[in-house]
Amino acid sequence: MGIPALAMGESLHGFMEDGSTSFPQAIGLASTWDPDLVKRVFTAAGDEAGSRGAGQVFTPVLDLARDPRWGRTEETYGEDPYLVSRMAVAAVTGLQGDDFKLNRHHVIATMKHFAVHGHPEGGTNTAPGNYSERIIRENFLVPFEAAVKEGHVGSVMASYNEIDGIPSHINHWLLDKVLRQEWGFPGFVTSDGNGLQMLVETHHVAANKADAARLAVSAGVDYDLSDGSVYRTLLYQVKQGIVPESELDLAVARMLAAKFRLGLFENPYVDPDNAEKTTNSAEHRALSLKAAQKTVVLLKNDKNLLPLDLGKLKTIAVIGPNADGLHLGGYSRGPAHGVTILDGIKARVGDKAKVVYAEGCRFTNKHQDWHGWFDDNVELLDPKSQIDKIKEAVDVVKSADVAILVVGENESTNREAWSEQHRGDRDSLDLLGAQNDLVKAVVETGTPTIVFLINGRPLSINYIAEHAPAILEGWYLGQEGGTAAANVLFGDVNPGGKLPITFPHSVGDLPDFYNHKPSANRSYAFSTRQPLFPFGYGLSYTTFKFENLRVEPSQISAGGTAKVSVDVSNTGSRDGDEVPQLYIHQKIASVTRPVMELKGFQRITLHSGEKKTVEFTVTPETLSMLDTDMQKVVEPGIFEILVGPSSDQTTTVNLAVTGAHGETGLALPAPPPLGAESGQVSNFDDMKVAAHYGSWATTSDSEAGGKSSSSVQAVEGGANGSKGALKVTGDVVPGGAPFNWAGVFFYPGSSPEDSANLSSTKTLSFWAKGDGKSYAVAVLTESNQGQRPAIVPFAVSPEWKQYSFPWSAFKTDAGDLRGIAFAHAQEPGKFEFEIDEVEIK
Repeated sequence: MGIPALAMGESLHGFMEDGSTSFPQAIGLASTWDPDLVKRVFTAAGDEAGSRGAGQVFTPVLDLARDPRWGRTEETYGEDPYLVSRMAVAAVTGLQGDDFKLNRHHVIATMKHFAVHGHPEGGTNTAPGNYSERIIRENFLVPFEAAVKEGHVGSVMASYNEIDGIPSHINHWLLDKVLRQEWGFPGFVTSDGNGLQMLVETHHVAANKADAARLAVSAGVDYDLSDGSVYRTLLYQVKQGIVPESELDLAVARMLAAKFRLGLFENPYVDPDNAEKTTNSAEHRALSLKAAQKTVVLLKNDKNLLPLDLGKLKTIAVIGPNADGLHLGGYSRGPAHGVTILDGIKARVGDKAKVVYAEGCRFTNKHQDWHGWFDDNVELLDPKSQIDKIKEAVDVVKSADVAILVVGENESTNREAWSEQHRGDRDSLDLLGAQNDLVKAVVETGTPTIVFLINGRPLSINYIAEHAPAILEGWYLGQEGGTAAANVLFGDVNPGGKLPITFPHSVGDLPDFYNHKPSANRSYAFSTRQPLFPFGYGLSYTTFKFENLRVEPSQISAGGTAKVSVDVSNTGSRDGDEVPQLYIHQKIASVTRPVMELKGFQRITLHSGEKKTVEFTVTPETLSMLDTDMQKVVEPGIFEILVGPSSDQTTTVNLAVTGAHGETGLALPAPPPLGAESGQVSNFDDMKVAAHYGSWATTSDSEAGGKSSSSVQAVEGGANGSKGALKVTGDVVPGGAPFNWAGVFFYPGSSPEDSANLSSTKTLSFWAKGDGKSYAVAVLTESNQGQRPAIVPFAVSPEWKQYSFPWSAFKTDAGDLRGIAFAHAQEPGKFEFEIDEVEIK
């Protein structure tokens, strides 16, 4: 009939054929937080694939990696739906280009694995993804929807797993209602490899291959990606009237449409000369190096050990099982060019210093490099068998001025687990084999040690995090990894990558994704729920300052937009990259919301001393959620806008959103506290540290890690001849916290956690005397929670004096008052003052 074949291939991080350019693994590309770079990477990968005859590639992987036990975590762009969605659009548009018609420089992208494949039960490949429709739509489907609506992806691959008892390959809701009816996807759906056979052999929802074919084609699977044995049964079934011919016609039409889009009928052949010129070209090698340089994440750098100064080093020890092997990650073939970490360091150092090497240990019985991805029956080596190798490494390290220790995983230990003979999921995130023994032995030599991680999933590197002075995360860096690593180690490149996934202390912390619901807040006994390294985290050889966060306007309608701005300065001595990250949190909503959600980011380069204003636009899409009826809406209320260099380092500004009729989404104001009507808070005449309403307590920077302290007691001799007063003494100790203070705090609510509505009052007044030093009143409200509170100074003398401040001085109407602090701040040393006749009227 003259119908051309559609050649298909893999291109997870470069076209998977020998000689092609190998870029950093997907989890590494996500660490760049640079969608423009990712688009360039996949433009190059698509060019190499198309020039060599492929018309379709099975990438990008858009699964959310929410359980790093899963061996395919390396194939993903991390745990966050927004970050993955930006990488999704970049990868798809890079592969397919900007035009509907594709030439030999582009290929059809296949988004996979559709859907809910990245958070399997038990962290094991192909296990169920049984989550609620709300969780699925607001998280797992977000990147796929972006790939369809923004990237116009040409193909979809169904996932192996089931959702609520229905395998994805026969899920009408997923493949038809959501994908085609709601999103308007016009392309074709392919099965995963042997995914149709799993309907018979694993899921047991089909009696045989013919049954599997009937169910799958009815659900919308157009192509059988296996040996073809399942869909070959359709010919007989159509003839017998078991399968409607219209269903087969629809699948055939979609496949033919893809071939017409590729121009295969007009031009089915490739140009060998162009393929040779394109594959692993100098331009693509340079791009691979650039991507690897931007992938590296600096996790720790005590006393600025990095970058290394070659002028001060005579001998450099390179140690570790991952130092002298080429590590590319899964779905790789042999590139035409490859640089190991050891070779990259040797090339960079040249004759300026001596480079010595020891493997230190091995941890598996098969290939130690990228070839291990293909090995079956991989077993761990007994750590005792590596004692001699560790001793040899220690001797080498003792002769060196610095040790670069390259550990982590290899491609045989984290990978797609496609059989019991080819496993890749793990029940631990600790370093495998004798690696921890090696690390301890090297660190205990006293030689300054840099740990360079090569791995495909977050690892619980507790000993390393505590004892190694410098840590770099490289993931799998691609063919130019050794050169990029050396560039970073010796300061030719300033690392600016950020983590796209959370690092836990142990596997027991899972699930540990940052955008959890507020009720997932209970800590473990004798441990912590805080991550080892949080989502979005990454250091630099320079320092940055975020300031002047603002949102304009501060109130919008539910259909309006606002501009968020923050000033970012490079306050260090080196040029460097920073990634301002914007998160939101809706304070009150009709359904529970995550504690924070990423909604914007920009990777920027700043010269030393340079300041840049970074802007984000908040749109209805940014603020939308699914309501109780599963409708996408923007509910009126207060949204916290959080901006910073990582998910755990943000400052906050509030955005008020009103409804169509002026609804604020806020609860009716609470009545004032009982006892507040008199206007008097405390006069201490009963010689007790008490109040007519609310309570008093000491406060200091110890709440933020500082060392300052204070104490309070009721004493005789109050203002205006009254019986008693409140005496506050303390000591302000510098350091330990960003801001040093100590004093006393009045909580007006029924408990320290509750705010109070005192909006009917206008003024705070009190009497004070003391040691002549300067003090301050700070007012905390629900509205300014997470921000620096409004502060008004006052100076005390040995004689009683009255002070009175209107609420406007604190930029509040006191409608959501959380507390009032009377404190001594910043000036180190001991202090003493008394207050009395505290009134709020």
